[in-house]
Amino acid sequence: MDAQILTVDDSASIRMTTKITLTNAGYQVTEAVDGLDGLNKAKAGNYDLIITDLNMPNMNGLQMIEALRQSGSNVGVPIIFLTTESDAELKTRAKAAGATGWITKPFNAESLVKIVQKVLGR
Repeated sequence: MDAQILTVDDSASIRMTTKITLTNAGYQVTEAVDGLDGLNKAKAGNYDLIITDLNMPNMNGLQMIEALRQSGSNVGVPIIFLTTESDAELKTRAKAAGATGWITKPFNAESLVKIVQKVLGR
């Protein structure tokens, strides 16, 4: 069975690019349009990996991760930030909240797939 990945980003073009990249690599992708949508889908689904943006309306990626980790759902699921931000303090906060990794936009499709494979161990 293919890995199930939830992507969370308010940018339609980033969601599309990420979905195409990961689908072409053999993954099943579900999209969410912001952190609140991502939180609801993550709680309702069974995902092997979550990839989220940081800056989004309704609920940002950091708040989404904190809510997920505090709720007890998706506790062991790796979460990767895919964002334009590269601030060291934000990375530290993200790690403390439960993020597994950090990819800076714009991203290279091949690099994204390699990171996903590494995180998933496949």
